[in-house]
Amino acid sequence: MRSRFTPVLLLLPGLAFLLIGFLVPSLAMLFAPPGTDTADIFVRLGQMVTDPYDLAIIGRTLVYGLVVTAISVGLGFPIAYMLARTPSRWSGILLALAIFPLLLSNVVRTFGWLVVLGSNGALGQLLVGLGIVDEAPQLLYTPLAIVLGMTQLFLPLAIVTCYSAVSQVDPGLDDAARGLGASRTRTFWDVVFPLSLPGVVVAATLVFAGAITAYTTPYLLGGSGNRLLATQLYSYSTATLDWPSASATALIMTVLVFLVSGISSLVGRKGATS
Repeated sequence: MRSRFTPVLLLLPGLAFLLIGFLVPSLAMLFAPPGTDTADIFVRLGQMVTDPYDLAIIGRTLVYGLVVTAISVGLGFPIAYMLARTPSRWSGILLALAIFPLLLSNVVRTFGWLVVLGSNGALGQLLVGLGIVDEAPQLLYTPLAIVLGMTQLFLPLAIVTCYSAVSQVDPGLDDAARGLGASRTRTFWDVVFPLSLPGVVVAATLVFAGAITAYTTPYLLGGSGNRLLATQLYSYSTATLDWPSASATALIMTVLVFLVSGISSLVGRKGATS
């Protein structure tokens, strides 16, 4: 009897902390912000999903999130595969180099892009020096700057998550497939990738959730002309103190995360059973 309930007892402190410290404040923020009726939130929510300006922000956030997710996972999975199949003497060092950006603050990494993409930045001066352009282009405050900044932000997360999945695939399966005549590319796509698909789905979900809720990078690299839901939420909750709009924005972000997470889970299940 004691052994049956031991796992439950061990989980209770963490679940209680999660409930009190995360779930309750989140629900209060979404449905009961200061001095606001729940009805006002849903009225504002209805306005946001019909107003062209708000719909443009929602669509822009969704597109940026999907693009960053596709690039991060598309680059992260091959890198994770290479790291997982590298001889053990080098795998630890290479993995540490791949995830080193996670040790730095998001603000520090974003300011690095300001130095690179500014009108007098390294990239602009390089293009002028090579004679490709006569004048350094304006790369800051553009969609390209936002995508580059957020991809650099979440690529290490995609690498770590995919690495965990690929490392659980027995390397002997690669050798067996090669022994049966499969090329290295076919082995990668027909053996390693399907077996690693659940981890890829987790990586895509984490990157997408982070991309559509990121604030610092879109704010610094996108400027006021490329507003996303996260920057709108910050503006509503700090500048205008428009709590119904802030809660409605947070609800939309939450729905987007759960929607994409559900779709990713369905894709992962179908891939695992096929």
